[in-house]
Amino acid sequence: MKTAYLLINFFTILFPVCLSFDKRVAFYKSWKYLMPGMAITGIVFLFWDVLFTLKQVWSFNPDYIIGITVFQLPLEEILFFLTVPFACIFIYACLSYYVKWQPSKLFTASLSGLFMGLSVVLLVLYPNRIYTLVTFSLLLTILIYLQFVVKAPWLGRFYMAYFISLLPFYIVNGVLTAIPIVMYNNRENMAIRVGSIPFEDHFYSLALLLMNAAFYEYFRRKWNRT
Repeated sequence: MKTAYLLINFFTILFPVCLSFDKRVAFYKSWKYLMPGMAITGIVFLFWDVLFTLKQVWSFNPDYIIGITVFQLPLEEILFFLTVPFACIFIYACLSYYVKWQPSKLFTASLSGLFMGLSVVLLVLYPNRIYTLVTFSLLLTILIYLQFVVKAPWLGRFYMAYFISLLPFYIVNGVLTAIPIVMYNNRENMAIRVGSIPFEDHFYSLALLLMNAAFYEYFRRKWNRT
């Protein structure tokens, strides 16, 4: 079905958009903080996406896309970098409203340290796998900046939202990789799968969402001060 990937994008964003108008969270009021960061992050990740496509790190099954491409990328893939961050930051905003418990600084630092340590180990073990190299280099850079440079106070709460977002992640990415709509070249990754999902996808998603969350919090705090 040519519209399969397009429909996945549609249903990914449908409920977050509709629920954005809930009177309690009122996420629609925060769209102005989210959009600039989504644009900046999208440019960064779409650059790598184009490169990965050209280098055949992954490819797209023509049976499940409508055929409109921009810089070698299907329209649906470009939309993916908008719909998924929107949905996940919506989860983050809802969690911030409904859950008042704040993870301790020790818990946050330990989790950041775990992710950073894993990144370093995998960069040493797989220096010639481009998807692995880029994914964990990006994640390591972002985490060092957020944990040690700006000492982001929201980072622990973000981790909570990230783990919750893994449920829709497994549904969406599971469908994309099981059909498959997106096909991965195992010579450019660790060739380890969780079901049909490449192991790196978990951390590529983490880096993507971390960058979006960082810009969201930056613009939210900046514009609220002014």
